[in-house]
Amino acid sequence: MDLSVVIPVYNEEESLGELTGWIRKVLSDRGLSYELIFVDDGSRDGSWKVIRSLSDGNSDIKALRFRRNYGKSAALNEGFKASTGKVVITMDADLQDSPDELPALYDMIVIQGYDLVSGWKKKRRDPLNKTLPSKVFNLTTRAISGIRLHDFNCGLKAYSGDLIKSIEIQGEMHRYIPVIAKWAGFGKIGEKVVEHRERRFGKSKYGMSRFIKGYLDLLSITFITKFGKRPMHLFGSIGSLMFLIGFVIAGYLAYGRIFHEAYRMTERPLFYFGLLAMILGTQLFVTGFLAELVSQAFQKMGNQYSISERINIQEDN
Repeated sequence: MDLSVVIPVYNEEESLGELTGWIRKVLSDRGLSYELIFVDDGSRDGSWKVIRSLSDGNSDIKALRFRRNYGKSAALNEGFKASTGKVVITMDADLQDSPDELPALYDMIVIQGYDLVSGWKKKRRDPLNKTLPSKVFNLTTRAISGIRLHDFNCGLKAYSGDLIKSIEIQGEMHRYIPVIAKWAGFGKIGEKVVEHRERRFGKSKYGMSRFIKGYLDLLSITFITKFGKRPMHLFGSIGSLMFLIGFVIAGYLAYGRIFHEAYRMTERPLFYFGLLAMILGTQLFVTGFLAELVSQAFQKMGNQYSISERINIQEDN
């Protein structure tokens, strides 16, 4: 299979038919073997009914339906698991991403050897209350990650098959897949200017809550990628350092009490700083130990989402 196109869907029934026909035409003209993977993220409209209708008698469509809305990251994560193409491209279902971009993105992975190619909506068709937060996000993410991309949030991205089988995303972390990919060892990351079209149906899912969650997830990614598998390295190191500082303070006070002036240690403010440092150090060390146990248990358990229906997808995917 040359290409898998993963499309998260949330209340987009009006656009699905046109989008599917457009993708089929573009990829058939190019002569690529492909599969379309729709992930219905708990839509409340008739999106699933439209997907079932499009899949009737067509083996090029795979689909699964969540029982409730889990978010875009969950939808992409399950779509990645179901994909079989040597290249995987993600795109939104609202027709703001143009399927005409798919062949060029495919070539950048296969011919030019990129691990990941991110779309850059250089000329955006979105209102100011969406473009301004996006600029802030991109600036912050570039500064923290060192990845020189203009548009981390673009839904139109291409990945090598090896990459998407090596990462796992959750929360709002789909925005930061290039960051996760880089820290997973996939260093050849590029971008392509893509067409961004005006929304014709429905309304944007972007809101202030996603603005806040995005920043929190950026902090989470920074922590998880560095210490997610070994939280004891962070908490244990800081805890041990603080306990050592507290112990040195206590030793200093005890030495002065015995060999120099006679005073009550509890009368010295430094005593309480030392005591506090030892208590906090112990707590951080124990936190690291517990986080280590939780991390090991979570890695064995993995992410589980409640899926009500599947089309052309086996359960073990």
